[in-house]
Amino acid sequence: MFVDDACDPHGAAVSYREVVLNGSGIGEAAMTTINSIVPLSTNVGRENSIPTQPTIPAGPGRMLPPGHIHLGVAKEIAPTLCDFGIDPDPVISEAGLDPSLFDDGANVIPHASLGRLLTLCVARTHCQHFGLLVGQRATILSLGMVGRLMQHSDTVGDAMRALVSNLSIQNRGAVPSLTTLGETVLFSFLVYQPKAESADQISDGSIAVTVNALRALCGSEWNPIEVLLPRVAPADKEPYRRHFRAPVRFNQETASIVFPASDLNCRVAGADPFVRGLLEERIQQMKRTQGSVLSDDIRRLLRSRLTSQHCSADEIADLLAMHRRTLSRRLKGSGMGYRAITNEMRFEIARQLLQDTEVPLGQIAAALGYSEASAFTRAFRRWSGQTPTAWRYAGHPN
Repeated sequence: MFVDDACDPHGAAVSYREVVLNGSGIGEAAMTTINSIVPLSTNVGRENSIPTQPTIPAGPGRMLPPGHIHLGVAKEIAPTLCDFGIDPDPVISEAGLDPSLFDDGANVIPHASLGRLLTLCVARTHCQHFGLLVGQRATILSLGMVGRLMQHSDTVGDAMRALVSNLSIQNRGAVPSLTTLGETVLFSFLVYQPKAESADQISDGSIAVTVNALRALCGSEWNPIEVLLPRVAPADKEPYRRHFRAPVRFNQETASIVFPASDLNCRVAGADPFVRGLLEERIQQMKRTQGSVLSDDIRRLLRSRLTSQHCSADEIADLLAMHRRTLSRRLKGSGMGYRAITNEMRFEIARQLLQDTEVPLGQIAAALGYSEASAFTRAFRRWSGQTPTAWRYAGHPN
């Protein structure tokens, strides 16, 4: 979810509550605030920046391509490095990014560059929970327009559904999901970009900031029931217990927060329906501008469903409101078939679990829908040229 405070046109910080709830003139004031956050013009950015890596300058109204992400939470990487006494600029440059991009959380970078940067940060700091530190510094406002919509949602449930439905305007490298299981709710965050580096660090940070967002909505004393993380248990678990204030289970298949379903009914204090309407309208406008890439839509759907249910082409076509033959025809035009995308996502999920966790092979095979571990082993050998066991213990190549 690695995806800033509102500013007026002259650069001064603006509080939504101060601007919008200031008596008369609410419409004009609120619209000024919304326009200052998401300008209709997209000519925003640092004029003199010459990025080392292709990037998209600030301006959330721009189309966000697949595999890219607004800095948002990741903007906290620079101050976190400073906490370790490390100058962030050389590290950011080594990752192929222009350090000046980190001046504005609305700037866009490739998701792969974020993973590469986090890998370097862990190596420089020797801190295996660096991503957690980044996420715990971030706030609900680090989630940009989506975070602001959450602040003005009627209930916590509405806010979480807004996060799940709209995060794609700011992050096209991972996908969130929200599942109700009886009296509990499971919020999950799943990296789906192929060959993503530091998926464990990205997941740590994303779950950490989501807990911060829930505390902003429910009150600072709110705690989850438990937190699940797809990473090897660190030698020092105390930073995780201290931030989440709940039991943390490592070596899990997904990054998830478990909390009571009754929390979804909590009212969000200070939510303003007028501002919510403006935000929803602007986000829909951004979605229309962003457009859709069918293969990316399928990857997002598969990533959130492959480990919990079987997803046939017919089922995915139905979710996308098209006939199965239409789906095949459109994919054929893009040069990649449904089976190839499904295998790509199975390989990505397997790769993440083999690299970042100690989840047994049989459990990974079952999670990916294989009836037995031997079938998974044969498939993985086709994808990588190695058995899962050999791959896991061969230095975890990307």
